[in-house]
Amino acid sequence: MNTMLEVFGIHYFSELELKSRVPSSIFKKFKSVQLGEAEMSLEVADIIASAVKSWATEKGATHFTHWFQPLTELTAEKHESFISITSDGSIMSQFSGKDLIKGEADTSSFPNGGLRSTFEARGYTAWDTSSPMFLKGEGLSKSLYIPTAFVGYNGEALDKKVPLLKSIKSIEAQALRIQRLLGDDKTEHIDVTLGAEQEYFLVEKEFWDKRLDLALAGRTLFGNLPPKGQEMNDHYYGTIKERVGCFMAELDAELWKVGVMAKTKHNEVAPNQFELALMFTSANVAVDQNHLTMDIIKKVANRHHLAALLHEKPFQGVNGSGKHCNWSLATDTGINLFNPDNLSKDNLQFLLYTMAVVEGIDRYADILRACTATPGNDHRLGGHEAPPAVISIFLGEQLQELLENIGNTEFNESADGGTLDIGVHIPKIAKDLSDRNRTSPFAFTGNKFEFRMPGSSASASTPVFMINTIVADILKEYADYLEKTDPTKHINKYIIKLIKDRYPKHKKIIFNGNGYESSWIERAEELGLSNLKNTIEGIPVFIREETIALFERNEVLSRNELYSRFKVYSERYNKQTNIEISTAIRMARNEIYPCISRYITNISQMINSVREALGEEQFIQYDKEHLIKVIGYKNQLKDTITELNEGLKTAVAIPDEYERACYYNNELIPVLTRMRTIVDALELLIEKSVWPIPTYYDLLFRL
Repeated sequence: MNTMLEVFGIHYFSELELKSRVPSSIFKKFKSVQLGEAEMSLEVADIIASAVKSWATEKGATHFTHWFQPLTELTAEKHESFISITSDGSIMSQFSGKDLIKGEADTSSFPNGGLRSTFEARGYTAWDTSSPMFLKGEGLSKSLYIPTAFVGYNGEALDKKVPLLKSIKSIEAQALRIQRLLGDDKTEHIDVTLGAEQEYFLVEKEFWDKRLDLALAGRTLFGNLPPKGQEMNDHYYGTIKERVGCFMAELDAELWKVGVMAKTKHNEVAPNQFELALMFTSANVAVDQNHLTMDIIKKVANRHHLAALLHEKPFQGVNGSGKHCNWSLATDTGINLFNPDNLSKDNLQFLLYTMAVVEGIDRYADILRACTATPGNDHRLGGHEAPPAVISIFLGEQLQELLENIGNTEFNESADGGTLDIGVHIPKIAKDLSDRNRTSPFAFTGNKFEFRMPGSSASASTPVFMINTIVADILKEYADYLEKTDPTKHINKYIIKLIKDRYPKHKKIIFNGNGYESSWIERAEELGLSNLKNTIEGIPVFIREETIALFERNEVLSRNELYSRFKVYSERYNKQTNIEISTAIRMARNEIYPCISRYITNISQMINSVREALGEEQFIQYDKEHLIKVIGYKNQLKDTITELNEGLKTAVAIPDEYERACYYNNELIPVLTRMRTIVDALELLIEKSVWPIPTYYDLLFRL
């Protein structure tokens, strides 16, 4: 049996692999391109393409594909074979530098929010040199996957990668300015790092196949929890079942093969819920690896006759699933800029960057909230161990106290102009000295910030490029201020002055308590913190003037690109809601209603038989009451089916996508909720053996 170390990276084209297959001069040119110091020439691309093709075909690959991330939250791929025909008709294997660096895709077939018309189809995929290539597939279906950006004919960003790469460039530029002002002349590059934690559910494929809502909507539209749910806390970190352990072992192996460092796995809180955490790496690579992970989770689950659910709230009444994004900044000299171990009275770097995050999140909280506003997350946020929809920051008492004290301290510079006495004791803050707060949507967790609000099915790219842009904007302001200070004075004096000025204005965003308590929501409102409760309230933030100004001045997204995302996300909401309502109607009308009718007939016949046999009403009184209750719910169900059918006709006639989304949210979702209440009541009244769909007990406790 292959060991972990033997398996790791066998389908992953690492830089070491490239270095071993091309001349050193070519590898140096590749690194220059990767660092943004040079353009990729066709000559260099041809040599690299030849090396990559040799590696891929040696391992059995027959095709290559440009792998990209359109605005669907999924990935896309179009496969081309390495086979080519020469002028004399002979067959050869060919893969040129042109094939490597650029491809073409149909932009009008992907969500573009009006950036491209139906007849304007041309778009391009461009090789992302910073993310490694890999192989995927079995036997003759194995392909070389090339991570790429996806843009329209005129260069519009039509994907998740382009704004991420631009935001990384933006925050690096501003962080380097700060480092130079702090006297750091060694750092040449600063990277955003990301560690993603992915939550998911597993259910029997047999039961998944019998649930139209799981297959089409990704979540259960109907269903009651059995008498036991997650309240005993016996699943969290519990013993992993043998069958799940086999699935996890194969999942680890498949991820390791393509160079994804799957590190941690465990049972999550809800029954049949699990978590997989990947090791920290460059944010761009981490996002690609998370997409790959989600895809492989589904494929490996299928091999084990399981279905993997990545929806944010597949089951009502138990935990939903999130994607925790652990974000930080690191220099190419190996320094984590959010490591408090670097803090001393002569080096306030850590506090300066922390203050930038606090101010940025406070000023642009709505933007951060908007990037997590999805139909799936609407069901998750605010309950069952998901953070509330109100953005706040957890710093921990010690770090908050330090910022508070500095904000109230006068400066006492020593006579010799040497070290600066800031008049406050600076503790050695250990990485784990502050507690963790799992109710906080944005928490400092020792040497990084954990953004817990993103949903499990979403691309990690959007929240990361939002954070990057927000923090870059604040760092730019800080650098502008510090560059104007007196160079003969110690820089720390001005850092303290800056923090003293900014912290009181933005400390309202800091909350170290229990975010699940209703009192916090009330307190947040008093503080002036916004509470964008759902997608309908969240997505208009994309087209606010302050949002547009933020992304344009940091050269991440243009006005048109932001408007396109607003339209895409409005359309996504409408399509997802339409699917859910249409699915609920079909299940109610074609599966549940006929079941109820048959049940009513059977009970009626039983009542008549008892009446004929005994002639006493007292013996059938309970059955008559039960029957009347079932018939009442049946009629109510019929009414909701009619209401939703008529409502869908009205909805599709509304031309404006956002207005249509508001109609769905305000008029139809309440009816869908009422339908669920009716169906769930019927499930508890009707014999399980005749209930037409697998129950929550089947889905959550039979694995």
